[in-house]
Amino acid sequence: MNLHNKFDFHVKPGGRLCGKMRVPGDKSISHRSIMLGALADGVTNVQGFLEGEDCLATLQAFRAMGVEIEKLEQGRLMIHGVGLHGLKPSEYALDLGNSGTSMRLVSGLMAAQPFDTELLGDASLNQRPMRRVTDPLTQMGAVIGTTEKGTPPLKVKGGQAIKAIDYGMPVASAQVKSCLLLAGLYAEGKTCVTEPAPTRDHTERMLRGFGYTVETSNNRICLQGGGSLKATDIDVPADISSAAFLMVGASIAQGSDLWLEHVGVNPTRTGVIDILRLMGANITLYNEREVGGEPVADIRIVSRPLNGIAIPEELVPLAIDEFPALFIAAACAEGETRLTGAKELRVKESDRIQVMADGLLACNIAAEPTPDGIIIQGGQLQAGRVASHGDHRIAMSFAMAGLRSQGEIVIENCANVDTSFPGFVTLTKNAGLNIWVES
Repeated sequence: MNLHNKFDFHVKPGGRLCGKMRVPGDKSISHRSIMLGALADGVTNVQGFLEGEDCLATLQAFRAMGVEIEKLEQGRLMIHGVGLHGLKPSEYALDLGNSGTSMRLVSGLMAAQPFDTELLGDASLNQRPMRRVTDPLTQMGAVIGTTEKGTPPLKVKGGQAIKAIDYGMPVASAQVKSCLLLAGLYAEGKTCVTEPAPTRDHTERMLRGFGYTVETSNNRICLQGGGSLKATDIDVPADISSAAFLMVGASIAQGSDLWLEHVGVNPTRTGVIDILRLMGANITLYNEREVGGEPVADIRIVSRPLNGIAIPEELVPLAIDEFPALFIAAACAEGETRLTGAKELRVKESDRIQVMADGLLACNIAAEPTPDGIIIQGGQLQAGRVASHGDHRIAMSFAMAGLRSQGEIVIENCANVDTSFPGFVTLTKNAGLNIWVES
């Protein structure tokens, strides 16, 4: 987070969300387009790239390792791939800012390089757990140092012979799966990862798009090491995680009728739509199509009263990043909403269970955190001051709460919104949110 650029969001009560808009590009796909484009043979053209701080940190890291990446007009890149074995050592530690995705995925690639690498992040990222990737990477032959707590900086020793692994993941995590598959590109033999529940499959889809064979059978994903990636063109769809805030806002604000265009609707990411529909939301998908191996649709949301539900645990991994927004929907729903099986939320950019509970209580909503979830009683949001703890998803979620509040909501410390949703204030204000920024 940029400590010299601190600002708060102020949201006046009322308003509704209407019109047509396209939210910024998918963060997960943008990260992977840089990584795989850099390792491919030939030139990869990308459009719709998310120019948020997290993805730009990934871009800078690969530039530091000798990859030429041209930024053309907004959202367009030309990546001059160096091949799987063409990366060069960086002169300095790779600073990945606030991006856990970058840290975890890049660690898998660095484990197999012939040179030493240091990966570090900002104060928030340097508190996040990394043993979930360093432990299985060590089983593959990697040598990676962490702090005593298992947090960054990561010091990756080069020149190790990486061996294939058959790994059963204890917790469903697309980042861990992707890390091991990327390391597996360099491994001797076939690397397989079995997940306890389906997680986002952007890495598998994009590897296939770059001409690499990936086998998937139920929740088991395998690839053979030693192949190569061939450059391709990528059209990044709008990010469903960013669209989620607007889907919730349009669902809860009476009189809303909002169209979101060209949104990625990968079935491993649509838990937010499924959960909102179970709560009674009026959400319709139009013009469903496939773009570069990823399903895309236009989404229409018309406001409708919501009901509290017990969120099915099988949907949790499919909506893990969208729960802060969904907690706002629960606050505006009739009755009780109960989430279980979501312990992962406690180790995101903030402890999203505790931070959201604290914020809801500050706005007069009964919210009881549990070890692996939360119980929220729907009610009337009131004026309140909320600490976002520098977490972009907390900040944007409480911005939507203003649509149903009886007084102004102030959200502190919102600079990190630019990590995933540059232009959030302008876009939402144009749609009808009464929001402004105070430095």
